[in-house]
Amino acid sequence: MKLIKFAALLLFTGFYAQAQKYELGEVTIAELEEKSHPLEPSAGAAILYSKAYTRMVYSQNSGFDPITEVEMKIKIYSKEGYEWANKAIAFYSSDSERESVSISKAVTYNLVDGAIKKTKLKSDGEFTETVNKYWKQKKIMMPDVKEGSIIEYAYTIRSPFVSTLPEWRFQESIPVNHSEFTTRIPDYYTYNVNFRGFHAPKIVKTTGNGVFNSLQSSKETYKENIIAYSLDKLPSMKDEHYVNNIDNYTAGIEHELAMTMFPNTMTKSYSISWEDVTKTIYEFDSFGDELKKTGYFENDVKALLAGAVNPAEKTTILFNYVKNRMNWNKFTGYSCDAGVKKAYTDKVGNVAEINLMLTAMLRYAGLNANPVLVSTRNNKIALFPARTAFNYVIAAVEIDGKNILLDASTKWSQPNILPVRAINWHGRLIRKDGTSADIELTPQSISKEVINMIATLDKDGKVSGKARDQYFDYNAYMFRENYTGYSQESYLEKLEKHFKGIEINDYKISNDKEADKPLMEEYNFTHSSVADVIGDKMYVNPMLFMSQTENPFKQETREYPVDFIFPHQDKYTIGINVPEGYTIESIPQPLNIAMEDNLGSFKYNLVSNGKTIQVAVTVDFNAASVGADHYATLKSFYQKVIEKQNEKIVLKRM
Repeated sequence: MKLIKFAALLLFTGFYAQAQKYELGEVTIAELEEKSHPLEPSAGAAILYSKAYTRMVYSQNSGFDPITEVEMKIKIYSKEGYEWANKAIAFYSSDSERESVSISKAVTYNLVDGAIKKTKLKSDGEFTETVNKYWKQKKIMMPDVKEGSIIEYAYTIRSPFVSTLPEWRFQESIPVNHSEFTTRIPDYYTYNVNFRGFHAPKIVKTTGNGVFNSLQSSKETYKENIIAYSLDKLPSMKDEHYVNNIDNYTAGIEHELAMTMFPNTMTKSYSISWEDVTKTIYEFDSFGDELKKTGYFENDVKALLAGAVNPAEKTTILFNYVKNRMNWNKFTGYSCDAGVKKAYTDKVGNVAEINLMLTAMLRYAGLNANPVLVSTRNNKIALFPARTAFNYVIAAVEIDGKNILLDASTKWSQPNILPVRAINWHGRLIRKDGTSADIELTPQSISKEVINMIATLDKDGKVSGKARDQYFDYNAYMFRENYTGYSQESYLEKLEKHFKGIEINDYKISNDKEADKPLMEEYNFTHSSVADVIGDKMYVNPMLFMSQTENPFKQETREYPVDFIFPHQDKYTIGINVPEGYTIESIPQPLNIAMEDNLGSFKYNLVSNGKTIQVAVTVDFNAASVGADHYATLKSFYQKVIEKQNEKIVLKRM
């Protein structure tokens, strides 16, 4: 039928009462007069209801095609909610297969002089944009939107893909009063249903009958399974600090085809195990066959490896060769597009072409190398066995019993230092025989940032000095990824904006182009805001301009993990020269605290000899991710760190 996708089976154990009906066009004066959302008064907008209905329509040319009809009714409370008056609907559109989107209704309602005014979307408010060669988006911009408006729109998506049904989000970043999703599927198809988030929908199951004209022009009847899912009074999703992808925790539903059973044909299972998924992917021409091709690089690889004997040396040579030769075209996926041979010749390719090429070279060199399927951070976590769970591939080479992870699509990656986009819990390693293994992607080793400063205070509280900042491992990768391409002038502007009040000169950077070495920056600085002179006393921040002032964890509770991406250590060594005419009256007391389960620690100590003050501060976060059950501990720990960092040294004029 069509290319099939997979997912884990979810069993339903109960039935619930049918939800009330919601229809477009039923706008009331009371709704328009409402000034704020009853459950979240600060919300700029709210979804009064959202509804989707997916059914299958048969044609003799293509068989069954899914059609999804969507309705949305949104209340705009304030200017902060105006963005919800615009809608972008993404749809697949390639040369061979494409979806279509049509807008059937788009209306804005306002209350004018006690009467409801209705403004329809005009043709200039609807347009289609090309995102890339595979995707387009239909956009609408609702007319006459004001504070208090209600907008309604409806659209239909027709797709040639039976392998998955459109994902439905019950929850959004604004409150949702009611949301429902209904599927009406011929019993020829069995879909596995996956839920995300912390809210379980109510479920109602019924059956119906369908009919279509077969190729022999006879009418065929079939049974349809109808399932309705609904949720009410959903709170808004808050995208807090340190969340890998808020969609992982947003209430939603996904459908993946598990089995087809057509009359007079054998039942075809599309599997629900990771082994079946990975075996199928490996057998794709655009995956497994590309791994077998070696002729295009053999002469080059032989020359590169001349004299190399041990696996680590061979791995480094080939990894750096591919990384430096190839340029990523910004397309992800685990399937090759033009193919590895053309990509090698053109020196440009997608992620699959670059990393499958690397895997093939490593194998050719006699190393135990395999591809690893990955779901990028913006593609959500791969919780269930499914082809659609993955949209990326990296390489793994086994050396001394350990897998070294490699991604040659970025210039700044290193062995076991992956691009952040690829760090998403677990990947799936596929061997030549189609078997697979779970691979941990989360970094385990600590990445350090080490800051050394020598500073001198003058009698007015102004500080000047020298700073050296060293970045290791992921910290170095992040610096290179974020700031390579900036001019030095632009970067220093950003640095001075970050450390408000600082002036930087004599800036130098070392190893910024050498990804296998720690990166170091050095500069001289002056700063006028690290000390306050009040009467005959001076109050000085011991960490100068490096201290944090705000706790990023503000909510009382949190339902999802805190994601730091990688374990890290920030270490500060600061020497402060006391200005002439001042003596030290007091310095903050030492502090040494640790979180439970060795999640993190904070060491803070000041030592003085009367003329200078030595400040030593170390903050460790030993885990890349902290579970929601430790959120209260983390929040309290962070608050103690911030409070201690901002205690003052007190100097007194002699």
